[in-house]
Amino acid sequence: MSNEPRFSVPGSHRTLPPRALRQGSVGEGETIEVTLRLRSRAAISPAAPAASGLAVTARELGAPLSREAFEAAHGADPDDLRRTEDFAHEHHLTVVESSAARRTVIVSGSLADLQAAFGVTLHRYTLDGQTFRGRSGDVSVPQELAGVIEGVFGLDDRPQARTHFRLASSGPAAIVAHAASVSFTPPELARAYNFPAGVDGHGQTIAIIELGGGYRKRDLDTYFHGLGLSTPRVSAVSVNGGRNAPTGDPGGPDGEVMLDIEVAGAVAPGARIVVYFAPNTDAGFLNAVTQATHDRLRAPSIMSISWGAAESAWTGQATQAMSSAFQDAAMMGISVFCAAGDNGSSDNGSDGGSTDEAGTDGVSGGPQHTDFPASSPWVTGCGGTRLTVQDGLPVSEVVWNNGPGNGATGGGVSDVFPLPGYQSGAGVPPSANPGGRVGRGVPDVSGVADPQTGYRVRVDGTDTVIGGTSAVAPLWAGLSALLNQALGRPVGFLNPQLYALAPVRGTAVRDIVTGNNGAYSAGPGWDACTGLGSPDGERLLAALGGAAGAGPPGPEEG
Repeated sequence: MSNEPRFSVPGSHRTLPPRALRQGSVGEGETIEVTLRLRSRAAISPAAPAASGLAVTARELGAPLSREAFEAAHGADPDDLRRTEDFAHEHHLTVVESSAARRTVIVSGSLADLQAAFGVTLHRYTLDGQTFRGRSGDVSVPQELAGVIEGVFGLDDRPQARTHFRLASSGPAAIVAHAASVSFTPPELARAYNFPAGVDGHGQTIAIIELGGGYRKRDLDTYFHGLGLSTPRVSAVSVNGGRNAPTGDPGGPDGEVMLDIEVAGAVAPGARIVVYFAPNTDAGFLNAVTQATHDRLRAPSIMSISWGAAESAWTGQATQAMSSAFQDAAMMGISVFCAAGDNGSSDNGSDGGSTDEAGTDGVSGGPQHTDFPASSPWVTGCGGTRLTVQDGLPVSEVVWNNGPGNGATGGGVSDVFPLPGYQSGAGVPPSANPGGRVGRGVPDVSGVADPQTGYRVRVDGTDTVIGGTSAVAPLWAGLSALLNQALGRPVGFLNPQLYALAPVRGTAVRDIVTGNNGAYSAGPGWDACTGLGSPDGERLLAALGGAAGAGPPGPEEG
């Protein structure tokens, strides 16, 4: 075995943060789990179409596949699963789970055996008071599994993503005063955005992905009672040992969890909400997405994700595997909404492959980054605005940008994904980075995110106001539940439909034309700050084929 030819897994190269301090070797007897992502059986056929799907149209996507039909056509090949399991046993690893639908094999073993199996060396590092298990270089597999295993996740357990919410009280007093702070309940925003009446999301299941924190039912009961609503059905699913574990800190991940549940639940109180809790690692994030996508018991039709990081913080194998998982969701008619980030066009990114290096905050002078997973061409990226209402109706909506250090909507041009076909006529500009790359434009849609015109929620027994693009993803997820119920079918992957409607201004969204997020400015039509615009629920329903009235007039942008 020691002399067997080995091949690097494409995109598996990883670097360490420059400020990370090596603390020593890992305990080789320690046992951990590692996730292996396999190719689709469709990729084995020479006649199989390209899997990137970047030229997808609504017609090409076709009718949604059932989970059973998807597994039969696009799951892992049984022979690939067998060969992967044989490899695990040869290296003294235990197969914990093997899923053809998820194209996933999870193995466990000692760190000594795992390092030998995948040709890596692991060490302990500390960074900003956090300790993690890290690696650098490539992951390798034997020749017979080259091309079969598309990704190896979990060897390195550094934090992969961050939340995209901001507390209204977190900014300097001058910012708060300048903003003339106001706040909204989610039902008030649903009315302002003309969400469809007469539906409550009944029959729909919204999956929410969380990488930390938790919720308490008594807080949910208190919150929804205060809105005059019944508490939605909320359940928690453990992924890779993640669990509903409230920290007691409203400014920590509990703020994300409660915001997501309360916004989606207040907009669509008849929907079922399932929260998938996973560790904040690349393996945990991927497994939460695939578990939600292929969950036959709960069968989500919508997914909301408010965690992410600059594309530069991800390995190539991670962006490929995650985006492929979102493609799976699209093929099964699942709508996925992802927050576009809260740090302007720079996304606090770096070019060193780490979430831990701070970049500029909404300032165009440094390198620009889009946030992943919002930059996947298979999700609907959600940007942020500042909203002014009068008598419950919007009178002004502009790009959210409170200045350096105080938050601004993410958005820009992807460094990873090419321009998808549905954006070919949207006018996505060249990247603001040197070279002017033309790629996937982010976001696709928007909604109120400025914490000074934020969402009234309850977290850890405290009533507070929260903003950030974290709130926009569950807002659109709740709207999607209403649309699905009203239409009697899932709207599914929304982007091709939205961009097809875009040439008729005001058909389904409210165009935002004022403001910037650093390197990019808003303007008529799609832009890299607010995408196509904020929702007009009734008009969107009508455009998608449902019966709806014209609704209230749009705001005077600016």
